[in-house]
Order: sequence, then structure tokens, then C-alpha cells
Amino acid sequence: MSSEAQDIRIPIAYVQRLLDEAAKHGCDCNELLTSVGIGASELKSTAAFSAAKYGRLYQRVMWLAQNECFGMLSGGQVRAGSFRLLCLTLVNSATVHQAITLSAEFMEVCRGFRVKPVLETVNGRDRVIIRGISSLAKGEFERLIEETNPNVIHTTLAVWHRFYCWLVGREIPLARLHFSFPRPKAFSALAQSEARELLFEQPENALEYESRYLDYPLVQSVQTVEDFIRTAPYHLVISDGSASSFKTKVKTILNRDVSESMPAAEVVAERLNVSVTTLRRRLQQEGTSYQKLKDECRMEAAFHYLSCPDLSNTQIAAMLGFDEASAFFRAFKKWTGVTPGGYRKNPRNDAFNSALHSSSTH
Repeated sequence: MSSEAQDIRIPIAYVQRLLDEAAKHGCDCNELLTSVGIGASELKSTAAFSAAKYGRLYQRVMWLAQNECFGMLSGGQVRAGSFRLLCLTLVNSATVHQAITLSAEFMEVCRGFRVKPVLETVNGRDRVIIRGISSLAKGEFERLIEETNPNVIHTTLAVWHRFYCWLVGREIPLARLHFSFPRPKAFSALAQSEARELLFEQPENALEYESRYLDYPLVQSVQTVEDFIRTAPYHLVISDGSASSFKTKVKTILNRDVSESMPAAEVVAERLNVSVTTLRRRLQQEGTSYQKLKDECRMEAAFHYLSCPDLSNTQIAAMLGFDEASAFFRAFKKWTGVTPGGYRKNPRNDAFNSALHSSSTH
């Protein structure tokens, strides 16, 4: 199994930008990397980086900065627990449209937020626009946008989009991305939202959808929110819709639920707008299969969950869909050669890296 494992990768620029922001807030980057088991050499040897490791690093930075919106455009310091309350508030919505409207109301009253998503319909399409909350003084929002790095604005919109996709458990086609700034030189390397069109030097920063897609029903629940919060921003970071690899698109969907209730091949095919026959054929052309990808997703999630100290091995086994903890132990040892407990004692051992390295040769 480990010989076929493949980690979802993200641009190394995401990691570099996170470390730059952490340094601005007084963090010692070397100590930060060491604390989450990342070697400095990993940042120099590749153009891409493990999304699971990035999630672990991001969690650590958010804890040190005491800001849940670290690296995103919020305008202020968002206290720990705010995102959980937002999610619990939104899951009772019927559709994405309602959830976006309710999230704007939440950000109006939650301490730390100075911006919110505003939903407007223009020419038959819905735009989710970054706007300032109503209590801002005149010109304050404009100054905030002007002083914000374009990559932060892009990241904010990308995370909003992936969050909406998580709420409905499927891809929401993105028609356009609107940006108020000129196109940065390095921007294309970070464009992980698969919009049909990128527009720069626009009046506002916004996501644009065909209105019918925002009528998708929400599928998340209080229980799935709790699992999601434990590992955020992992589930947001891994959504790499622009990846050319078809199997990466499949894994993006599967990674939203790595439990026993992973969607069937027919469901994934429908979300990708292809037939099941086409799905299986394209995966075969890339040297894999639907079942193999399901197994890979569970293994990768296991690595990430084991980096969360508040999760017991028994809880992780249940989250991954194993009937008994002993079955998880056997599977993990088969994947890596060590037990879950052994991995936790020494997360910088070769188990994780060897599994990932072996995948690059297949």
C-alpha cells in the first residue's frame, strides 16, 4: 500500500508566505518548523509541499498568534473558537446562498472581523464580494484593501470558495475571480481555484458563480463540523481544483470524508461531470484505481490526525471508518512499518517521508 501512496501537494510559496507572516508576528521560524517536525531542507528541495504538513504548521502558527484568520484578510485578530461557532451556525442553513448571507451577519457581530462576504446578483450570476463591516469608518475598508498583499486577498477568496464546497460536499463551479489589483508575476502559481476566467484591476475582489449553483443543499452536520475543526485548515488547503492530474481531482473530493462513508465512484463521477466508465478509465491511465485512492486518502488523513494531540488513536480509528482500533493499528503498520503510537513518539521518523517518497516513483 505504501508503495502507492501519494500526498496531496501545494505550492511551496504557500509555506514561505506563512513563515514570512509568522516572522512578522515575532515567531522564530526555525523553532516553529522544528516544533511540527519539518526540516528546513524540505523548503529548499521542491516546488511543492505536503498539504498535511502545511496544515500542521498552520495550526501551530494560529495557536502562537492567537488568531484563527492568520494569513487571511479579516482586518483584525479573530479569537480562537470563532470559526467553530461560525460553522455551527451555518450548518443549519438550507443552501449555500443562505449560508453566505448568514456568515456575513456573523462577521458583523463577531469580534475581530472587519470584512465580510456580501452576496449580490449581477447579470444572472452571484458574486461573493469582500466588503467591510458596517461599523467601519469611511475610507477604512479601502485603506485595508490597499495595504493588504494581493496574495492574502487571493488566499481569502480561495479559502471561502473551498469552504463553500465543503459545506455542500461537492465541487461548486467557479465562473470568475475578480481582483482589484494588477496581476502579480507569481500569481498563476498560486491559482488553485479553477475559475474559467481571472479578472484583474476590477472595482472589487469577488468570487462569481452561476446563481443556480448556490442553491445546492448543505450536507454537513454538527458532528462533521467537530471533525473538520480539529484538523482545519487541512480540508481547505487540500482542495487543488486546478491540478492537471485527474486522480488529484478525485482525491480532493474523497478527502472531504475519509471515513467509511466515502462517496461511491458513481457519486464522484457525477461531481466531476463524467461517467463512471470515464472515471475508471482515466484513473487507470494514470496508474491507479478508485479503491487505491480511497486507501491513500485514509492513510494521508491518518498522518494528519496523529499530529493532533487532542485525538486519541481510538478516535482516529473511528474517524477513518475502522470498526476497531486494532484494525487501524494493523493498517497503519502495514502502510508505514510502525504503529500509530510509535509514529506519535517520533513524528519526524522516516515512516511518513518514505511512504511519500515511494509514491513519487510510481
